[in-house]
Parts: sequence; structure tokens; C-alpha cells
Amino acid sequence: MKIAVLDDYQNVALASADWSPIRALGQITVFNRHLKPVDEAAEALAPFDILCLTRERMAMPGALLNRLPNLRFIAATGPHNRTIDYTVTKARGIPVSHSSGRGTGGYATPELTWGLILACMRHIPQEDRATKAGAWQTTIGRTLYGRRLGLVGLGRIGGRIAEYGRAFGMEVVAWSPNLTDEKAAAKGVKRVEKDELFATADVVSLHVVLSDRSRGIVGAREIGLMRKDAYLINTSRGPLVDGAALMDALTSRRIAGAGLDVFDEEPLPKDHPIRRIDNVILTPHLGYVTEETYRVFYEDTIENILAFVAGKPIRLLTSQESTKAPLAG
Repeated sequence: MKIAVLDDYQNVALASADWSPIRALGQITVFNRHLKPVDEAAEALAPFDILCLTRERMAMPGALLNRLPNLRFIAATGPHNRTIDYTVTKARGIPVSHSSGRGTGGYATPELTWGLILACMRHIPQEDRATKAGAWQTTIGRTLYGRRLGLVGLGRIGGRIAEYGRAFGMEVVAWSPNLTDEKAAAKGVKRVEKDELFATADVVSLHVVLSDRSRGIVGAREIGLMRKDAYLINTSRGPLVDGAALMDALTSRRIAGAGLDVFDEEPLPKDHPIRRIDNVILTPHLGYVTEETYRVFYEDTIENILAFVAGKPIRLLTSQESTKAPLAG
């Protein structure tokens, strides 16, 4: 049996759990770089019986799945995966299992989000670079206390960000298509209309699930409403934001800046112009990338493979509909 672990950028998958039961089944091959779809990925993955996906880094559309003749099982990390063509996996009898999410608690992404907020407001990356270059106090930051935090989405992660905001003495407001006054009040947050949120918040942070409804939920109009000294934070999914409109706002200083952990195309192309903008802080989709999360991911991956080999696959994903959560709120 041939098993492939995909997109292990940091070469840590095999060190994050005990893979000895899987080694007993066959050969494990780790791919530590992203395989470009579809041709490169199809050629590289054609020999494998089992694919271990790291979140949604490698999409599995039908055009790729149908070029993998030996594929018998997919083990995907995370509680859902919206990039797999379940019509094809079902037709071919390929079970897809996911990890449980036990023990991660949803803290990793909120903590990174707050790190980006602090980094933007206090210019931490800029001052780090300047200090190492021999300069001293080159920027003036702003406190979070007393300022308005606007959350687009108030689900599990957005709710935790609201807690952090209140702890820093911020006024927290939120909006999403599903959010009611009662739901917001239950989390100590004031619900406002979308336009008011974008027009009045010092920091706008996005926490909604990517879907057909939410794609482009932050467009040129919403960005145009933002204050000139406001920041946009996105640790959810890149396509929630109109990338061209955001680039224009950043380069023209229409807004103060942005903190981005997610992008339309990942990994972010080396020649992408956003890499050259000085008022944006970029991180490479690190929201869930922690030791604790990886440990759960790969322990569950091993458990999923063993269950499949035993003829009793567990934690099955069966369709796009079964993985689609509503917009947070």
C-alpha cells in the first residue's frame, strides 16, 4: 500500500504522531511542497492508494480524482473540506474521513487574529525591521482601548475575538446575514448594520465561512466605507474580499492597512504585488498551524487510515452539503 502525505510545508507530519502502525501497512511518502493542479499533481499522485490532505491546501476536483486510478481512501484533516468533489468520490467508492477537532478548542486562529490586530495597530513588524537596521522609534501606534472592533461573523471564532476585544476595553459590534440582536447580545456584542460596521470600526475582522453567498462579501463598496485610519483583518478565507479593491485601497492609503493570513491563491505566488506593499502584514495561512492542532490532525489521520483498512471507515465526509456550515452568526 502506498500512502501520500500532502503539503507538509514544515516537514512535521511524521513527527507529530506515531506513524508506526501505518508504516507496517506500506510506504509513506511526504510531499513538502504544493503540487500544482492538475497535471503535476495527477502525475505525482497516480501511484498512491491513500492520500492524507492537510486541510484544504490541495483541492481534489473531479479532474484530478479521475486521473488517480489507484486511489482508495482520502484522510482529510480538519472538520470539513469544501475542495473535494464528493460526487466523484462517491461514484468511485472512495471514502473520505476527517479529523475530529478534539482538543484544539478553536483557540489557534483567534490568537493569530489578535496577533495581527496588535501588529497592525502598533506597527510591530515595521519597528522590528527598523530596530534591527539601527533605527529607533520610527512609527507612532494606537491603543486598542476605547476603540471600535467590527466583526463580520460572530460564530465560534468571531465570538472568541469578541471576548478578546472586550478584555482590551474595546467596543465590539458585529454583523452577518444571520445575526440577530439577541444572538449578539448573548455574546456581549452590539449588532449593527453592515454599512455602519464598515464606516465606524477602527478594526474590521472577518469570521465567516466561505460559500457562494459570502464570496466577495467585502467588496469595493464596503472597503470604500472604511475610515482612512482603519485596518482590515482576514484570517478566514481570501475570496471573502475583493482582492483588487483591497490592493487599490492599500496602495492609495485609502485605509491604514491590513493583516492577512489567507489569500485567493495559496501558496501566495512569489511575484504577487501584495508582497511589495508596506502597509499590509502577511502571514502564510498560519491560523490553525500550531503543535497542538497538528498533533490532533495526524493522530486522527492515523486512526482514520487504520479504520479504513479494517473495513470500518469513521468520521466520513459524504457531500459538499454535509460540510457546508451556514455563515457565522
